Amino acid sequence: MPVRKILLLGNPRLYETSNPVERSEVEELAAVFEDLHDTMLEFQRRHGWGRAIAAPQIGVQRRIVCMNVDRPLTFINPVLDQHGEETREFWEDCMSFPELLVRLRNPISCRLTYREPNWTLRRVDLTGDLAELLQHEVDHLDGVLSVQRAIDDKSVVLRRAMPAKARALDGAFTFTD
Repeated sequence: MPVRKILLLGNPRLYETSNPVERSEVEELAAVFEDLHDTMLEFQRRHGWGRAIAAPQIGVQRRIVCMNVDRPLTFINPVLDQHGEETREFWEDCMSFPELLVRLRNPISCRLTYREPNWTLRRVDLTGDLAELLQHEVDHLDGVLSVQRAIDDKSVVLRRAMPAKARALDGAFTFTD
């Protein structure tokens, strides 16, 4: 499938709320799932990072997230809940502004409920970097970019001014059903 252009910071479409996917639309959206995965893999090849992408980043205003951590996964209509009380600060990156890092504070654990492409309902408990990653992607579906959630006005920096982020993920991705 084709690699799509990733919308960049400042594009007004990145600030729109995405529409839910209906079960009857899954088959026609299969090409979008593939395009998301292919676009993410091409971005990883070029930049050496990038583990997940949300449909609005390629101009598709639907509630779809694709992730590739150990294996490709597609999350349809993901909803985050049961955020833990403990938070941590970290530097977050984004394919829509690849030259920037943003300092955020997020819960270190949460639960994600979503549909798979076969419409199976799944729930996973997330911790650590995986919780951070999927909170970021769900924000994209709500039209929220991490630059809007920066801790303060000094929490956006050029990537090249910071040490490289670790490639390994910490945390757990545990199915609850």
